[in-house]
Amino acid sequence: MNSPLSITAPVDTHTPAAPDDLAREAARPATQDRPLRGRVVLITGAGQGLGAALARELGAQGARLALADQHPQRAEDESAALAGAGIEARAYALDVADPAQCIDVVTRVDQHFGRLDVLVNNAATDVTAPMDELTVPDWLRILHTNLTGPFVLSKYAAARMADHGGGHIVNIASTASKRAWPNASAYHASKWGLLGLSHALHAELRPQGIHVCAVVAGGMRTPFLLDRFPTLDPALLQEPAAVARAIRHVLSQPAGSCVAEITVLPERETSWP
Repeated sequence: MNSPLSITAPVDTHTPAAPDDLAREAARPATQDRPLRGRVVLITGAGQGLGAALARELGAQGARLALADQHPQRAEDESAALAGAGIEARAYALDVADPAQCIDVVTRVDQHFGRLDVLVNNAATDVTAPMDELTVPDWLRILHTNLTGPFVLSKYAAARMADHGGGHIVNIASTASKRAWPNASAYHASKWGLLGLSHALHAELRPQGIHVCAVVAGGMRTPFLLDRFPTLDPALLQEPAAVARAIRHVLSQPAGSCVAEITVLPERETSWP
């Protein structure tokens, strides 16, 4: 189980936003940040790493959280820890490589919370291997998880958001969407594709009030990197909480403004650009 949380959360974060609250939010002056209180956020890969850090960051602002993860116990543990801090959170088992599961989780989140305001496509996978050793099933698994899954989730989430006047889709694209290194052909293909998908949806969905942002995040101190590359120096990486705060800023933009892409790098990153 994750270690106990230390979060200062509003005492009423579990209370859904009333229609009058949402109307007042829409009428806020254009220079004021949009509050997160009462907004329903679905995060994939939410059981650890950036997903868990983002859940804590947004939950502390009063967001209502749907935590989806391929490992159900991780999502359950994180949900329980957040609940202990006074944050409303519900866990969902989800393999984003399975389109049927993606459609089902959007439906269940909408039914439980009554709406869906934010989707964060965070879950990802990789196989580090040269092309001649990378199997076709590995290639397909990476593309289905990192690209097809976000497309399916975005397609069905956007329909729910449009019913409620708009929303946000955030795609965690990685610096792997901007450059390339050996032994990661499938990962790069998926992340470059996700960046393209994100910008295409940004253009397509804005008329419906749905803002789409790609987050180009540099290396973070998460199991995704540290478990696979034990010789990696953590001092060269950034805390996932820092990226989570940047995403909170994206979601808090005042009415009339949107962020299509944001880059968040470790201060000591040496391989960018």
